[in-house]
Amino acid sequence: MAESSRITARDGMRADARRNRERVLLAARAVFAEHGIDAPMATVARRAGVGVATLYRHFPTRDALVRGAFAQQMEACARALDEALADPDPGQGFQHVVETICALQREERGFPAAFLAAFPRSRPEHAQARRRAERDFTALVRRAQASGALRADFHPSDLAVVLVAHCGLVTALPGDAAASRRLVAYLLQAFRADTADQPLPPPTALSLSSLPRATDHLSKQRLWDA
Repeated sequence: MAESSRITARDGMRADARRNRERVLLAARAVFAEHGIDAPMATVARRAGVGVATLYRHFPTRDALVRGAFAQQMEACARALDEALADPDPGQGFQHVVETICALQREERGFPAAFLAAFPRSRPEHAQARRRAERDFTALVRRAQASGALRADFHPSDLAVVLVAHCGLVTALPGDAAASRRLVAYLLQAFRADTADQPLPPPTALSLSSLPRATDHLSKQRLWDA
């Protein structure tokens, strides 16, 4: 029995190590949902039933743990953007991206802060991912505007405003899917070109790289409330 637990999978990870890793990821999602992504790593280890050393062996940094816990959601966001760029109707593609990201924020309580913290500037690979996401979303916005589906004064940075607003809603009202869907529907209607009879104020200075700072207060408030 003990020997069978050491069988190595195709990726080189032993079965017992794989089980520990999955327990850590499951615990991380639960802890981040309850206490925010700044919750102590030791709390995650205790919830997973493993030692802190085991946790750090799999995830040497908090950033690695956050990204591991929400890897599927991050991949879904990237896939939604790729699908939107391939959609012959750029207006539909734009709507798909916004609805997908907001649905993921709504369905996984720890994901809103994780998504907003996913683009730190300190690591080259993260900066590259951020630049690609910003470039691709900007291209999608330009296509949707050229097609007449999206108001001409929508700025790519407005996505950051949407995500901060939606993050605040799902943090304050966890589990209220109706409120989330209604807010997203309101916003998407406001972005349509046929509603642009009044000019907007100038765009914000927010970007994907500034989102973590913009939402620090949300994580702190959740930890305080807990």
